[in-house]
This record gives sequence, C-alpha cells and structure tokens, in this order.
Amino acid sequence: MTESQPADENPTRATTTDPLKNAFGSLNDLAPDLASLQDLATRGSWSSILDKVSRARSGTASLLTQPHHHLTYLSYNTLALTKLRRFDEAAQELDSLEDFDSSSYKYESYPVIYSNRTGSMVPFSLRWLYAIVPVKLGNRQEGLDRFYTLLGFVREKLIQKGAANLQVSVNCWKKREIFVINCLIGLHLSNKEFSVCLNLINELISLDALDPISISKLGYIQMQIGDLEGAKTSFNRVEEISKEGEVDVEFRNLVNRNKALMYLVGKDYVSAVREYDECIERDYTDMVAINNKALCLMYLRDLSDSIKVMENALERVPTVALNETLVVNLCSMYELAYVNHSDVKRTLSSWIAKVAPDDFDSSCTRI
Repeated sequence: MTESQPADENPTRATTTDPLKNAFGSLNDLAPDLASLQDLATRGSWSSILDKVSRARSGTASLLTQPHHHLTYLSYNTLALTKLRRFDEAAQELDSLEDFDSSSYKYESYPVIYSNRTGSMVPFSLRWLYAIVPVKLGNRQEGLDRFYTLLGFVREKLIQKGAANLQVSVNCWKKREIFVINCLIGLHLSNKEFSVCLNLINELISLDALDPISISKLGYIQMQIGDLEGAKTSFNRVEEISKEGEVDVEFRNLVNRNKALMYLVGKDYVSAVREYDECIERDYTDMVAINNKALCLMYLRDLSDSIKVMENALERVPTVALNETLVVNLCSMYELAYVNHSDVKRTLSSWIAKVAPDDFDSSCTRI
C-alpha cells in the first residue's frame, strides 16, 4: 500500500472518546486486523488479501463497522486485484465509489463516530489506484488526466498544510508530490515523450536541488535523447554532492552505477563491470548492479559468468532478486548458452513457482 492509514484528515487533537485517537499507535487501532493485511501485502500474498477482505465484508457480523474501515479494505482489495493484473475487477471496485469529495467520505459527516475530526477519509493509495488502473486497462490518456488531477490535489494540500504551519503534514505531502511526479515521468517516458519528462524532472530538481536521484534521472533521459555531455554533467553533479558530506551505501552505489552507464555508452564493458562490482561489494542486494553486470559480461561473450551472476543472486536473496526483468535476461542467456535451454528454463520456472509472490508474471520465462 502507498500508505496504511486514512489520508487527508485534519490532525485535530482527538478527545478521549474519539475512536481514532490512537490511530498512529498501531495498524489494528485504525481498522480491524489491518496489521495482518499489511503483512500479507509486504510478502506479496495478494490472493490471501482478496480472501481476507471477502471474509471481512461478508456475513451478518461484518468486521467493517465504520465508514473508514470500508475504504481502507477497499483500497487493499483494489491494490491486490491490480497486482494480480485483474484490472477489470479493480476498475469495478473503483466504480463502486462515489466522488472522492462526497460528504459520505468526510469525517465531519459522522460526528458521533469521529469526534473533533474533519477532512477526507479517502486513503491516498486509493486516489493513486484511481489514476493507475485506467493506464493498466490501456486508457493511457484517462490515466494521465487523473494523475495530473492528483498532482493538483496534492499541491492544494501542500498549500493548506503550509498555511496552517503543520510541518509533519507538509513533509508527508511533499513526498506524495514527488511520488506523483515520478509516476508521470514514468508514463511519459514509456511513450518517449522526453521533453515532458525533462520539464517534470526539472520540477523535481527545483523542489530539491541536491536530490541525487532526480539529478541522476535527468542524466538518464539526457542519455536517451543523445545529450551525452549533458548526462555527464548531471552525473558529475551527483558525484560532487556525494563528496559534500556523509553518504550512505545507496548513494555511493548510485554514483558507481551512473559511471557504469557512461562506460556502457562507450562500450567499455570491462570498466562498467568494475563499477558494478564495487556496488555489489558494498551491497549484495543491489539488483540493478547485478543485472547490469551480468549483461556486460554477456556483451563480453562470457555467458558462463553472466549466468552465474544471475543464478547466485537468485539463490542468495530470492525475495529481492526475483523480478521479471532479471528472469527475462537470465532466460535470454540460457537460450544463447544451452541447446537444451527449454529444460533449464522449466527447472527455473518450477523453482519460481515455489518462491515467487502472487503477482509474479511467470510468462517471462518464455516456456
């Protein structure tokens, strides 16, 4: 879930009779058995979430006794359907809702239940799902329109929270603004709308001129449009920022991965492997470095080692390494390396079936 508590609420101090006064104490204070739902989501057990929501909704003694309970469980159910690529059903769940601004979704409409609490009880995750599901159904323009509407909504909240001097809320909504902009960048990038992407990334950088991730993304897009000097300048800026103070492993690895990309453009695969090795030495769960190192070895015609890099990662950290991109690349290497690649891929597919989360796309093995 994007978040695990109702969003947009006015953080007015609750009275002792307010059932949400301990909302931030534990997930189960917020909605029945919510901690279990969150745990299932973390483990990728989306089918189990659908079962749990169905049981909570059914029967005469439904667990969902308050208005915000229904919205919270609907959010998890819609997310699970989306993860399982059951997009039509996810859309039906969203269609069951009224307008998000409806009085039915405002705390003040239920003064007996929500004493001294105002604002919307619609989770931010539900607003995000409302935007992403049309994209998954092939209605890209509708999804884009909804994402831009969501961005406008987030910015309105930022103004409101800033005017009220609610710094904790401001920080939360700033993160949401960055999240939505990144979603938009992804959508435009998939359609090769690079000029829009550059505008959006520059917006991100204007929010935080020292953010290494945004500056690195700028470099990636500059590379895609052939502006290699611009990309080099962006990547050098990230490296300069890393020298200005204490930085964590993730930041240092970002610097190395940026350098490796520049080597890749120049087809200097040996130097790129060296950069990726530094990343992996610091963090053996850096799947971007692992995947790209294996590809570099493949370009160097060292299929044996490239396959070992992938297989070792899957064996060592399966829950982290198991993603469709890595598996597609590994299967491509099998096809190049082995005459009996179908048998090898079937073995891999059998192993994946035992350890993969519910939303893993097993068709990526191309058996």
